[in-house]
Amino acid sequence: MALVKKHAKEAWVVLYIERWLKVPFRNEDGTTTERTSGTPQGGVISPILANLFLHYVFDDYMVKEFPSIPWARYADDGIAHCVSQKQAEYLLEQLKERFVKCGLELNLEKTKIVYCKDDDRKGDHDNTSFDFLGYTFRPRHAKNKYGNYFTSFLPAISAKSKKAIRKKVRNWKLQLKPDKSLQDLANRFNSQIQGWLNYYTHFYKSEIYDVLRYINICLVNWVRRKFKKLKARRRAEHWLGRVAKRDTKLFAHWKFGILPAAG
Repeated sequence: MALVKKHAKEAWVVLYIERWLKVPFRNEDGTTTERTSGTPQGGVISPILANLFLHYVFDDYMVKEFPSIPWARYADDGIAHCVSQKQAEYLLEQLKERFVKCGLELNLEKTKIVYCKDDDRKGDHDNTSFDFLGYTFRPRHAKNKYGNYFTSFLPAISAKSKKAIRKKVRNWKLQLKPDKSLQDLANRFNSQIQGWLNYYTHFYKSEIYDVLRYINICLVNWVRRKFKKLKARRRAEHWLGRVAKRDTKLFAHWKFGILPAAG
């Protein structure tokens, strides 16, 4: 009896997942489009199903077939660290076959072999950078503990991530909140700013400075809208700079050291 119930439960789960996969897509005009493959875009179950499937298709396969190759995967993005171009090319072909056997296919426009160029690897290759989890990995100047400069293959916040943060800050519409105080703005947005700092300053933190300065620019625009005597940009910048020097802990990026100019 227990075995029958277990099989019935498994059949119900399979049927439920199948309904999720085949549910029609509703367009903005109210019409529906039938779907024949993939998971629903934006569906709450889509990431779960993708992770379950890719764990079998990619994770287990890499562990069993290529135990000597380090790899990482987050959602549908993955990287593998090969010791040579020959090994990378062989792995790519094997992964193509593996995905096809499992009813999937690699996005070849986004899948590429990257040469991790630095002072020890000085060869030439078409691709010497890649993006992963909001970071761009590429050759960058670095300084060792003796003060000598060298080239290392390092991550830093990607251009795409910078663009997304600027868009988010614009959507705050600070210039349309003259009824708020600086403390109000700090209370409302500091958690987001601190989140960006926590995530993007682990590596090559200077790359995020221009994004943090953009937040200061938006705060200056807020000052110009709020105070009639500070309409001129320079006067507004100087006023905000003096406030920042007096209270460096008010905003998370001020505490981090990115202050507006005090004049």
